[in-house]
Amino acid sequence: MALTATMYTFEVQLSDTDRHVYEALSLRLACQPSETAEYLVTRALAYCFEYAEGIAFSRGLAEPEEPTIAIRDLTGAIQTWIDIGTPDAARVHKASKAAGRVVIYTHKDPVLLVQKLAAERIHRAEAVEIYAIDRSLVAGMVERLERRLTLDLMITDHHVYVTIAGATLDGVVTRYPLAAV
Repeated sequence: MALTATMYTFEVQLSDTDRHVYEALSLRLACQPSETAEYLVTRALAYCFEYAEGIAFSRGLAEPEEPTIAIRDLTGAIQTWIDIGTPDAARVHKASKAAGRVVIYTHKDPVLLVQKLAAERIHRAEAVEIYAIDRSLVAGMVERLERRLTLDLMITDHHVYVTIAGATLDGVVTRYPLAAV
């Protein structure tokens, strides 16, 4: 018997002072059996960090050729392709041809990801944005992960503060340039 996805609901009060975005978000995320809790948390954070009109999660495993998260214009064209984790160079190359902006959020070692991608041919590699989310922030959120989670998320100067059930976690989001290796 095949394992099914577990649904998670994140109720987020987003205050992004860097971009002047203040929203109440309700995110429903399906966590596949092959997906780690760290990946799930990073996916939810990336959605919040990039929140804009037209943002949506992909259909996941049903659409492997689509970005994990995309921001589309009114015609349906992908404006921003957002991937999570450690996508391979072929996927990043395809993304860079398909969208004006490509962003990768990782919860893993960003130096290894940059080295792996820099060794390959990627369209507009210098424009690819790679962000590492502080591992202690992700780990702290994973420790408190429940199927229904209410949190306050504040972003200021690329520093992230998350309040969950009275506990405050914080960490930084660091950009790693792809072409600098």
